Amino acid sequence: MSVTYWIVAALLAVFYLYAGGKKAIQSQERLLPMMGWVDRVPMPLVRLIGVLEILGAVGLVLPPLTGIAPWLAIAAAIGLVVIQVGGIAVHLSRGEARLIGLNIALLAAAAATAWLGTTWI
Repeated sequence: MSVTYWIVAALLAVFYLYAGGKKAIQSQERLLPMMGWVDRVPMPLVRLIGVLEILGAVGLVLPPLTGIAPWLAIAAAIGLVVIQVGGIAVHLSRGEARLIGLNIALLAAAAATAWLGTTWI
């Protein structure tokens, strides 16, 4: 199971480092073409989401890699699940149900990562 964990966690970490980094540092105007929801969400909240995604990515990899508090990887995965639940809610509130496919896939991958983490920690 640990190989599967590392594959899924690494893919999630790369995605969230990229997406979170964009949210954390880019302007609203640069984010708007990719993330239409940033026009209705205050930028400090967008930045917070970006930082949380970066922390989640680091949390998926660093604790199990170092062996220090590996349970934090499960907490990070659960946190990423919560972020995706929020993303789905935002899309549905904007009438963008057709755009939640990526959110559902990321939610499922994060939930699977949390479950996989419990099998070897």
